[in-house]
Amino acid sequence: MMRLPTLTPRQILIVLHDLLATTAAILLTFIMRFEGPQLYEKLDGLKLILPFFLVFAAVVFFVFGLQRNKWRFTSVPDLYNIFRASSVLAVALLALDYVLLAPNVYGTFFFGKITILLYWFLQLFFLGGSRVAYRYFHYARTLQRVKIADATPTLMLGRAADAEVLLRSIESGAVKKIWPVGILSPSPTDRGQSIRGIPVLGDIDDLERVVADLAGRGNRVTRLVLSSSALSPEARPESILMRARRLGLTLSQMPTFDAGTTPVQLAPVAVEDLLLRPSVRIDYRRLEAFIAGKSVLVTGGGGSIGSEICNRVIAFGAARLLVIENSEPALHAVMETLKGSDSTALVSGRIADIRDRPRIMNLVAQFKPDIVFHAAALKHVPLLELDWDEGIKTNVFGSINVADAAAAAGCAAMVMISTDKAIEPVSVLGATKRLAEMYCQALDDEFGRHDGNGKGAMRLISVRFGNVLASNGSVVPKFKAQIEAGGPVTVTHPDMVRYFMTIREACDLVVTAASHALAPERHDVSVYVLNMGQPVKIVDLAERIIRLSGLEPGRDIQITFTGIRPGERLHEILFAQQEATSEIGIPGIVAAKPVRPTLESIRGWVATLEQGLSRNERAAIYTVLRDAVPEFRGEAA
Repeated sequence: MMRLPTLTPRQILIVLHDLLATTAAILLTFIMRFEGPQLYEKLDGLKLILPFFLVFAAVVFFVFGLQRNKWRFTSVPDLYNIFRASSVLAVALLALDYVLLAPNVYGTFFFGKITILLYWFLQLFFLGGSRVAYRYFHYARTLQRVKIADATPTLMLGRAADAEVLLRSIESGAVKKIWPVGILSPSPTDRGQSIRGIPVLGDIDDLERVVADLAGRGNRVTRLVLSSSALSPEARPESILMRARRLGLTLSQMPTFDAGTTPVQLAPVAVEDLLLRPSVRIDYRRLEAFIAGKSVLVTGGGGSIGSEICNRVIAFGAARLLVIENSEPALHAVMETLKGSDSTALVSGRIADIRDRPRIMNLVAQFKPDIVFHAAALKHVPLLELDWDEGIKTNVFGSINVADAAAAAGCAAMVMISTDKAIEPVSVLGATKRLAEMYCQALDDEFGRHDGNGKGAMRLISVRFGNVLASNGSVVPKFKAQIEAGGPVTVTHPDMVRYFMTIREACDLVVTAASHALAPERHDVSVYVLNMGQPVKIVDLAERIIRLSGLEPGRDIQITFTGIRPGERLHEILFAQQEATSEIGIPGIVAAKPVRPTLESIRGWVATLEQGLSRNERAAIYTVLRDAVPEFRGEAA
């Protein structure tokens, strides 16, 4: 037995409106089409037909779902449904007229083709016109409120299609305190057009002229909203930023649809947004399918990378999240941020140091995660050259503790965040990270062999990438602080080159690599390398940030060279000479196949490291590191 749909009070009103509109369309059709005695004769017959026709019309409206659409968001698909429903009703009248009534009752047609066609137009007008009128009324009222309220006169920079997204958001009330007064588009086909009533006033190069013209007409623009097309390299975003700052304009940006965030949410324009090649396109459906419903543990969750991984797994639908962090302020900060999200995930945080093996083993065993993202590490090259023993305790022993705890708890995977400095390392950071990679590789091989074909065995993988823009201790915040202080901006060497990624891009690719490692068919890959595009000269980066701040390098802000620091090299590399590489079919990620010592060998080196640390024998420690990582070229001081 078919159940009738349950209607809300609003939907009941819509159904009543549509039935009244249908009645009005039929009556007006007869009044316009007939007159005198013929009209009265037709109306008498209509009294018999109309009730049954309205019942049929109600069924048609339900079939096409006219009661479901929200009138203030009436769109082309909604109007198309009205077109289809009206056409079905008109065809029904045609069938009634030609098949049932005319031959048997009247001997002539009751409606006639012209009458039915007129009815069809009126039906469309009454159903669609009322919805369009309501939407325009709501739109006009919203714009009036925006103008009356303390809204900011705003110019939008970007293509018309991007601008329309923001305009719709303003109309719906999703974005507030923005009063759009014009659009600047890089597309010649947009010029002279109007998008939802907002004129396209010129090209992006016309910024100064348009701001001055609007100010002369009483609309003093104070904000620019940049779409993704305005932030593309072809649009010269650094020039836009400089000119906007000289005009005293506040800058905001619209996140892209594929960023994994609400596309209408405005955000400040950060310098680091404009420094890179176009980001790798991420398959977010893949990541959501991979993370949804899982229990995830993140070590170092209060750091730049760890906190972003926490944010991403929450966004991708993790059921539970445990954040482990040894810094109380950092843990508090990330927990407060995660509490502010709309996720239903159960989030908890624990203070713990990964060097405390019993503590880590206990926490992981209690939580029983599906996936562990190991982001806890000591990472600053010069500091670890000085305090080399601390680097070994955290990056080697701490990573072993996390790997062993994940294995003991029956996790499906552990993902270790590594670095490009682990490739042919010249620093303690690189050597300790490479040794941690090797332990995870050996343990991954061990599980694969014991499981026969490897299906269902725990995976332990490492993901390497380079410098992350705006992360703690990176050069971009340092350069910005030096510029704000009046300079100079310090660069170690004029030929220093590095790879850069955004935090969001790096973390999304880390999760993508994990999804590949846990594919149903076990892959013989345990080290993944993120494609970071072309390397960037640090001095060029410094000059660009100075220009983005509206200043001139060498004139307003000086650049000084301080010399290469211990453990640094001029050029980072992505793969060691003896490492084989292969594509895995996922943009932005390449598989590396480094040398794989046995688990027994690695445990022997680790035992020797423990002995050396207990005696504080730096020379012996470096000897072990060179034995374990033959490419390591660091020297004990």
